[in-house]
Amino acid sequence: MRPRRVITTRAGGRSVAPFATFNLSAGVGDDPAAVAANRARASRELGIPLVFLKQVHGTTVATVDTVPEPGEPDRPDTDAVVTALPGVGIAVLAADCVPVLLADPGAGVVGAAHAGRVGAAAGVVPATVAAMEALGARRRAIEVLLGPAICGSCYEVPAAMQAEVDAALPGSAVRTRAGTPGLDLRAGIYHQLTALGVGKVGADLRCTNEEPTLYSHRGDGPTGRQAAITWLHQD
Repeated sequence: MRPRRVITTRAGGRSVAPFATFNLSAGVGDDPAAVAANRARASRELGIPLVFLKQVHGTTVATVDTVPEPGEPDRPDTDAVVTALPGVGIAVLAADCVPVLLADPGAGVVGAAHAGRVGAAAGVVPATVAAMEALGARRRAIEVLLGPAICGSCYEVPAAMQAEVDAALPGSAVRTRAGTPGLDLRAGIYHQLTALGVGKVGADLRCTNEEPTLYSHRGDGPTGRQAAITWLHQD
């Protein structure tokens, strides 16, 4: 089995402004019928059922051990998910937060985490690694993709907030393009993963605030969410 990963964009869906057009979140005020159609298309195009989460910026990790039914409700109050089931896509949604996709190809285990400022500082990524280990993954064999997120040059925060997050997530404090206090959550998560002994960490360095094909909550206000999806593909 080989792990596969996909990051969706704004293009190709049924949603209308301000969610245009391929919004995959059921929690941002979009027409539920449009979201359902977009999710059905994503599932159809990938050829796999998809599991979505009702994300709350926490550290709860769900384990998927049964194939989801079409239209199954989002897993409640959950910000990460792991599975060893082949052919089941696990998804996290983001529009500035860091979507984190993880896989141990040898063990046949994949994971996905939604790591915003609060969840990343609270430890959602280490919790996801631990849940993968419970399914047989080995952290030195885990490969990680840090998906598109708002970059440190754009993510301005108050100095006190920056200090608080950097204390929990060392390496995340930066200066923005304007010279003000900022956060680079991808950098902080990278340091967190390497400190855990995770074997390989890469990043999609697109900034959601700068890339018009991606949703950005900070840049666009009310808007949709793209998905980061991973699954185990049977050869």
